[in-house]
Amino acid sequence: MTEASRYAIEVENLVKTYDMGAEQVHALRGVSARFEKGSFWAVMGSSGSGKSTMLQILGCLDRPTSGNYRLDGREVSRLEDDDLSDVRLKYLGFVFQSFNLIPQLTVAENIALPLYYQGVSEEECFKRATEYADYVGLIERLKHRPNQLSGGQQQRVAIARALATNPVVILADEPTGNLDTAMSVEIMNLFTDLHRKGKTIIMVTHEEDIAAYAEHRLVMRDGLVKEVR
Repeated sequence: MTEASRYAIEVENLVKTYDMGAEQVHALRGVSARFEKGSFWAVMGSSGSGKSTMLQILGCLDRPTSGNYRLDGREVSRLEDDDLSDVRLKYLGFVFQSFNLIPQLTVAENIALPLYYQGVSEEECFKRATEYADYVGLIERLKHRPNQLSGGQQQRVAIARALATNPVVILADEPTGNLDTAMSVEIMNLFTDLHRKGKTIIMVTHEEDIAAYAEHRLVMRDGLVKEVR
């Protein structure tokens, strides 16, 4: 990935069409957007607006039907599956509404999981897991498993896991959707601190109070970008 690019992500005329039998569903109808490095975005829109589809494409979990997607200056929309997996592992960090932790693994093992896939040594994995667990305030929970943690603590583990590989972009899909108000504030304070430290964050949310933490907002409707501010 080139360091010369000003933008963490650039998409141009993204179209995504799903064939549903005899019917076609146009999830994205020509989306163009730029996300500068170090920026914090809230992506909003009603159900069916295309925001989740766009996040799937930005996360290299799906491909556009047409259009271009550049991640840190590199075109990735037409990469083969193995190359897409490599991009996900090395350049993207994911935080999901449902946490997506492995129940059989400890906090330390969950945080270190993407590092194992990268072939990082066991010693280095534990070192980084400890570092990021400390950052999210869970240093005393390294040996606990997900079912021994609160929802807010599980989401902190998910954030630490997303950070473990030092990704170019953190993608968050309704990261406070399963949390109460107090826990949501704690999680958003973490995102605010990450933004302050220079991380690029793109967060899908339908909650106005959560979107208010972001410095920019992209609003989608009917598969199109309707507002950017």
